[in-house]
Amino acid sequence: MLKRVFVVPDPGRLRLRSATRAVLGISLAVAVCGLAGHSLVAAITGGLAALLALFTVTDATVRDQALTTALLPAAGLPVLALATGLHDQPLVRDVAFLAVMGVGVYARRWGPRGHALGVFAFMTFFATQFLHAVPAQLPELYAAVVLSLLASSTVRFGLWCYERQLSPVVAPAPPGGTGLARTTTRQAIQATFGGAFALMAGQLLSDQRWYWAVGATWWIFVNTASRGETLVRGFRRILGTVIGIAVGAVVAIPLHGAAVPTVALVAVCVFGIFYTAAVSYTWMMFAVTVMAGLLYGLLGVLDASLLALRLAETGVGAIGAALAVLVVLPVTTHAATDAWIQRALRCVHTCAAESAARLAGSETADPAPRIAELELLLSRVRLSLAPLVHPLSPLRTRKEKARRVLALLDDCAREVRGLASIAADPEASHDDRLAAACWRVEAAVEALTTPGKARDTAGAVTAAPEQPAPEPALTHLHGLEKALAELAAPLRSTRPSPLVGA
Repeated sequence: MLKRVFVVPDPGRLRLRSATRAVLGISLAVAVCGLAGHSLVAAITGGLAALLALFTVTDATVRDQALTTALLPAAGLPVLALATGLHDQPLVRDVAFLAVMGVGVYARRWGPRGHALGVFAFMTFFATQFLHAVPAQLPELYAAVVLSLLASSTVRFGLWCYERQLSPVVAPAPPGGTGLARTTTRQAIQATFGGAFALMAGQLLSDQRWYWAVGATWWIFVNTASRGETLVRGFRRILGTVIGIAVGAVVAIPLHGAAVPTVALVAVCVFGIFYTAAVSYTWMMFAVTVMAGLLYGLLGVLDASLLALRLAETGVGAIGAALAVLVVLPVTTHAATDAWIQRALRCVHTCAAESAARLAGSETADPAPRIAELELLLSRVRLSLAPLVHPLSPLRTRKEKARRVLALLDDCAREVRGLASIAADPEASHDDRLAAACWRVEAAVEALTTPGKARDTAGAVTAAPEQPAPEPALTHLHGLEKALAELAAPLRSTRPSPLVGA
């Protein structure tokens, strides 16, 4: 499982860049808070604000990212005031927390900006519980948040804005609809229900650390779009937490909050969070759990019983999320899966077409942003199919079909990445056979993504040569044709819903 984190392709080393920049941005934010004379609580609040800004703001363009980052205080500071003001009013505080949770999930309907603002608002409320902040600390906390956002933005948009050299990539939007048919509306209701369960059960376990259960429910809902995805994410959260607690007991407790080694390990955890987030939720949660333990060590309250309570609260939160998606307006897995697979296949064709046009001499054709978009779409496909390929899934036939689809989509991605790399070479020559091969790819994708045409998919690519062509670009195109032809079998037998048939 850990090996997968390091072998998954990282086009343009974007994950490595993001993780390294996050460490620099958050370190600068905390350093600025320290130089300003802020307390440890304020410095942790500022560091969290910087982390969230770097982690959740994913707009397509640098300009939109900067605008969303500038709007974060508008979402977070009022919530910070609300949460600290309700510190001594538990019942009203709990109702407000659930309201912020529901609105935060609903805000996903407005795309990346709504998602970022919703997460920032929720985590601001969460942080006040974690740090036991009170109204008297508000001025310092406000200053810490603003200074930290300015510091992290200096790194992101000034010192190391690598996005300016990249074409914008639009993150996949969640499935649409209206009213209760809209996924984000259903999930907002589900999250509120699950959060209420987690809050009540969490308070039975601990009247001091109950918020961990609510936080677990919240993060299980983030970036999921169906019942199956949410259940698998809950399992992975518990697994990551278990591993993190085991490591935390060995690493964090013996440190006794020693500042220098603790800060160094927190930086390693931050790197791990950003580097693993796109490929392994389990290992991301491992990094989060170890970091939380280290922060508790800095605050002087870490011991083995606290780590055990952390695990129990996480389990309660996962149960709350599971109950919510199973009984409250459930969103089935197959509809979301079909949409993601079709979008990934269309993107495969676009990547191939852009590469062929570049090889033909077009100066405007650029497959690079399409390759990045394809990586995002494939991540969504993997997440959507995760319930079927999970080791505990009892549906063996569907599991094999899902694994076959994922393997063939990975083959498609590998071929289009190779094709794009050749197209980027100014010395690469154009072969007239590229146009014919691209036409066959288009026909194959059309057959796979259009209802009623899937049965004709195999015939759409039978003209592909059996032997690799001498031109490297043609070799990649023929490999792509072969993968598309083989995708016909698992997808053809599952219409109108993917991988449902036994």
